[in-house]
Amino acid sequence: MAVDDEGKSPAFPEVKQAAADARALVRSALKGALATVHKATGHPYASLVLTATEPDGTPVFLISRLALHTQNLQSDSRATLLIDGTGDADDPMTGARVTLIGNVRSTQSATARARFLARHPAAEGYADFADFAFYALQPERAHFIGGFGRIVDLDAASLLLSIEGAEPLTAAELDIVSHMNADHADALQLYATKLLGAASGPWRMTGIDPEGCDLVLGARALRLPFGSRITSAAAARQELVRLTEAARGNDLTT
Repeated sequence: MAVDDEGKSPAFPEVKQAAADARALVRSALKGALATVHKATGHPYASLVLTATEPDGTPVFLISRLALHTQNLQSDSRATLLIDGTGDADDPMTGARVTLIGNVRSTQSATARARFLARHPAAEGYADFADFAFYALQPERAHFIGGFGRIVDLDAASLLLSIEGAEPLTAAELDIVSHMNADHADALQLYATKLLGAASGPWRMTGIDPEGCDLVLGARALRLPFGSRITSAAAARQELVRLTEAARGNDLTT
């Protein structure tokens, strides 16, 4: 739980907001520091990994069994993943970061590959190598820091998004993402520049889920939240049109 200056537990809205901020931070990350248990010494061993998320927010990686962190996980699946959202802040301690705590195991998920490669297209060059496989971190809890004095411990239920009832959206995800990238690049740029305050460029959509969609340009990823939960392709279309109109309303040149 979070604790204020007087040692009191926080009001529920603060925990709820911290959970939402933590989920958004994980969704917007392209990389993280994965800490495993060193198989020989038992020391924490931290390494850099590329990250993506499942529709429910579960972090996934593409890693080689030849890597030390993978060998460590084969001996002990316990791990933590640090996502750093401090960016270029003059004082990084004022920025947000979250440490996810859980177990990492190989995954046969039908969505892991597509979602990972959409975020990291260069990984297609080695994704089918015999020693590489997809792994998922099943979080049990997390430690979120949103800046000085904003510290909240979160449980697994707060970290993962329920996708119950959203199976139609998950099934249509590839088509939606492909359509937006091929036919609505202008809308994606509006989302990034007008709604999220990012620089102009050829932004791509890499994933969509009930809570929002993910945009990527080079080494930067953004999270675009939806105004309400969506569960189908039709609802996604309505929300994306609404967001496009909202972005155009902020654009005095259109």
